[in-house]
Amino acid sequence: MTIRKPSFLRWLFAQVTANAIVLFARLVTAVRGVWAGADPVAKKRVYFANHGSNGDFVLIWTVLPPALRSRTRPVAGSDYWLTSKLKAFIGRDVFNAVLIDRNTATRTEDPVAQMVEALDGGSSLILFPEGTRNVTEDLLLPFKPGLFHLAKARPDVELVPTWIDNLTSVMPKGKVIPVPLLCSVTFGTSLTIKDGEDKKEFLARAQTALADLAKEVAE
Repeated sequence: MTIRKPSFLRWLFAQVTANAIVLFARLVTAVRGVWAGADPVAKKRVYFANHGSNGDFVLIWTVLPPALRSRTRPVAGSDYWLTSKLKAFIGRDVFNAVLIDRNTATRTEDPVAQMVEALDGGSSLILFPEGTRNVTEDLLLPFKPGLFHLAKARPDVELVPTWIDNLTSVMPKGKVIPVPLLCSVTFGTSLTIKDGEDKKEFLARAQTALADLAKEVAE
């Protein structure tokens, strides 16, 4: 894989844009990070979270301490982030996202291999195992198998359930202008895959961990 090396001015503009996005997110949502079960330490992790808005990974990214933020990459769909030069700049240069092709017919790279490569390169990841935005009344959609395959490929990496509260009300689907409301991002107790644990068991356990965290936040 060819690694792009941006020019200094492009890199500088990306840093300025990143700081502006963080500031904007804080102004609109007053978002706070709650480290309920995991500490904000420099470990390779996969933060797996609920998905209700296009701004989800921005809030997680915002509440991470700068030292962690700089080495944490969201996993996102290339079909969204590569549709314009501006989106491509934000996705690639600002967020350094792991961009995956969600269309199996056009896909040329294995998404799990892309994520493993990012972890092996020293990055942590932000992942949404539901696979798409949840616009139903259900707390969570069934988890896709990607989290299982990633955990199986790198069983030593901590998987941190992460609950984003209230952002769906800030950025309802189809809306461009956010509604100022208080939000929080809560990090739960990390888990890892167990020896011999199959896909169904693991995904059920991971989904239960995230659902239980949501209930704790609501109490």
